[in-house]
Formats: sequence, structure tokens, C-alpha cells
Amino acid sequence: MADSITITDNRTGESLEVPILDGGIDAKAWSKLLPGIWFHDPSFGATSGAASSITELDGEAGFLRYRGYPIEQLAESSSYLEVAYLLIHGELPTPEQFEAWRYEITHHTFIHENVRKRFMEGFHHDAHPMGMLVSTIAALSTFYPEARDLTPDVVMKQVVRLIAKMPTLAAGAYRHSVGMPFVYPDNSLDFAANFLSMMWKTAEPRYDANPVLARALDVLFILHADHEQNCSTTAMRTVGSSHADPYVATAAATAALYGPRHGGANEAVIRMLTQIGSIDAVPAYVERVKQGDVRLQGFGHRVYKNYDPRARIIKKTADEVFEVTGKNPLLDIALKLEEVALSDSYFTDRKLYPNVDFYSGLIYQAMGFPMDMFTVLFAIPRTAGWLSHYMELLDQDSRIYRPRQLYVGHPVRDYTPIERR
Repeated sequence: MADSITITDNRTGESLEVPILDGGIDAKAWSKLLPGIWFHDPSFGATSGAASSITELDGEAGFLRYRGYPIEQLAESSSYLEVAYLLIHGELPTPEQFEAWRYEITHHTFIHENVRKRFMEGFHHDAHPMGMLVSTIAALSTFYPEARDLTPDVVMKQVVRLIAKMPTLAAGAYRHSVGMPFVYPDNSLDFAANFLSMMWKTAEPRYDANPVLARALDVLFILHADHEQNCSTTAMRTVGSSHADPYVATAAATAALYGPRHGGANEAVIRMLTQIGSIDAVPAYVERVKQGDVRLQGFGHRVYKNYDPRARIIKKTADEVFEVTGKNPLLDIALKLEEVALSDSYFTDRKLYPNVDFYSGLIYQAMGFPMDMFTVLFAIPRTAGWLSHYMELLDQDSRIYRPRQLYVGHPVRDYTPIERR
């Protein structure tokens, strides 16, 4: 017998049995018994807004899988471009499929000269790179008007363009913000190395990134490629449900990521470690956290109630990066903070463990990225995840998103002319 629950309307005595399928119940069944009565869940923390086959995340068990593949295996053996193919197409590519995919992505990295000269260079010199990125992604919609045709072949062309052009736009935003000339993509380089070339190249004819750093960035891109129905993915699906084109939908998702509660967590970790200042100051800071005076950044997660599986991978990646760059001076503070917190029942009882943001900012900082670029670095790989959800939404022929509300304002009242108020 299938699992089910029975609900009873105590006003009428009517009952209804509702089956539990895939860990959820169909709200339409409730509405049959309770028409006009809505579930009140302001942040959708207990509401499923989508049925998806892309990412499986179990916060209690502490695992993350893309299309069924454990994140640990992908980070160990795969590449970001292969993971992007997996997210978009649903299966890992054959060698021939991957080579065709890699070629397509590589040869769509260039952006229209007018995007750079007339749009990106029009921003003020101190414009935030993330603000530039959001605006420029949306502007691409005007350069590719055919994107409004949501037939599969046309959508796939925009998917390739967006995944390919995001590093170019991101690096261009950075170069503009520091007054350096734009660097064109180098099609002889792989995805991560090409991005590092566009970021750091100066006068040399070819920029060859340190392979350890390029691989570390590729692993970080894999870890950030998708994360189920988070704020930005929900924004992507919401805007996509109106059948807006992939560019403006991606711009909306990027805008959601721009918010400090979503994409700014690793930045907050760096600020916290800087504020602590030394290893000796860690115990006192932890006590202040327990008193509620300050927050412990980079610990705990809205979904994970166990150790974030990405955090274990990223800690190993950090060690490899610091072998090349030298140790980030904040690392010792971070290690001490993790040691003190994880030995204190106050944190373990509350299931507050390090998350992916605890070490990612340290790695980015060690590699030379300014904090303004941290969220941009998040947006580059997440584009593949966003677009896989966009395509899934179209395949499902999802209705336009339209949540209900509970009205808590004034009851009906009569209009009073302004002279009598």
C-alpha cells in the first residue's frame, strides 16, 4: 500500500486520503477539500515548486548529486565543461559528444564588439562587476532577438552562447573596474585557463595559468554548478515560466545571486576572519557568537543539517592552492575557528558545520581575486545549472508561476475625498 495521509475538514467532517509521492503531496488534492484555503509558507521552506531530475540534495544525510552522480566523484574525475554537459543533456558525454560540446563552447566565447565598446565601457569606472554582469547579460537579449523563439534548437544555441560568454563578460567587468584593457578569449586554452587568461593577462603574447590553480578553479566551478531550488534558481524558473528568453531569465537569476544573503556568503567569511584578526582572538569570538552578539559566517546552511559535502572537497582544494600561492594569512584563523566550533556542543547540537563558503573565499583571495569578484565567480558556473532548469521547465510545459497570498490588510472601506482627510 502506498504511503498516504488523511486530512479532515473539522467544519464539515469531510475527509480525503492523499498519497505521498516522491516525498511530497499534491496540493491540488488539498484544494479539492479546502477550496480557497492556502498554505502559508512565505519563504517556500516547506513547499515544492518544481519536480526536477537535475540535482538531488539531502540535507540530513549530507549528500549532493548531479543527475545521480555524487559530487565527490565529479569533483575528483570530471571537468566543469563535462559537468555542464551532464546538467544540460542529462547524461555524461561520449568522447565524440564532449569534443563537439567543447568546440562549440570554446568558439562562442567571443562577445559582439558593441557589447564591449558601447555597453560595458559605458559603465562608470567604479561600477561593481556584478552589477555590470547582470546588465550585460540582459543586454545580450537585444543582440540575439531570435532567442525569443523557444523551440529546442534555438534554445540550445542560446545555452551554448551563455555558458561560453559568461567568463568573457565576467573578466571584462573586472578589467573595466580596474582600468585595464579588455583581453580576448584564447581558443587554445580550456575553460578555466581561458578565464584566468582574460583576467590576468598583461603584455605577454600568451598567458599560461598555473595548472594547479586552473584545476582548482575548475573544481570550484563544478561544486557551484547547481544546487537545487535555491533563490537564484527559483528566480530563473519564475521568470522562465513567463517564457522570457534565456538571457533575461539568466539576468534575473544573476540579480538574485547578487544579494548578500545568497551569493555574498564567502565575502562575509573573509570579513569575519579579518575582524577576528588572530588565532588568539578565536575563543573570544566564538563566545560572542554563543551570546548572540555576532554571527558565525560560513557555518550552517538553510538546507544542510550535516557537513556540507562540498566543504570537504574545497578544503582539500585549498591545501593544493596554498602550496602554489603560499598560505593565505587568514587560513590559520579559519582552521582554529573550525576546530573550536566543531569541538563545542553548542554548534554540533545545532548542526552548524562548515559549508562551501567557509573556504572558497580564502581560495579566491589567495588566487588574487578581489572580493567584488567573488559573486561573479559564483555566477559563471551556476549558469549551466540555471539553464538546465530553464530547459526542464520548458520541457515540462510548466504553467506560469503564480503563488497565492494571505491578505492581512484593511477590510473594505470607502474612499474619502482629499479635502476631508
